[in-house]
Amino acid sequence: MRRNILILMLIATFFSFTGVSWAKMVSIKSDRVRIRSGPGTGYSVLYEVFAGYPLKVLRQKGKWARVVDFEGDIGWTYRPLLSNARTVIVSQRGGNINIRSGPGTRYKVKGQAEYGVVFRLLEKKGGWAKVRHDNGLTGWIHRKLLWGD
Repeated sequence: MRRNILILMLIATFFSFTGVSWAKMVSIKSDRVRIRSGPGTGYSVLYEVFAGYPLKVLRQKGKWARVVDFEGDIGWTYRPLLSNARTVIVSQRGGNINIRSGPGTRYKVKGQAEYGVVFRLLEKKGGWAKVRHDNGLTGWIHRKLLWGD
């Protein structure tokens, strides 16, 4: 009986990890990539995204990926248009967020960003993410204000 319980626990643990492992963060390789209602060009376009835009892959079907964005919108895109480059997007609404010179509120504010701004993820340290914008600004943002890390 004890052995059966142990085996069941191991199986449950295995499936709980495998269920999470396929969800992967990716980013878009080029501008104007279409997110569609289904896995193929015959499906309607829901919206378009730009280079660097982060997405989470929910599942794959052939050369297509079912993805979700930071607002919870779900659709399909062509997998060769996805990159493993890690990006994050400001998900905090209601005003600008601070970009700091170090990982903490005691560090100087170097700049600000608003909802929907995308950054390249460079490093994570505790509750902070070191990021770089396309304009060259590099700094630290609290991770709870970002989506995609």
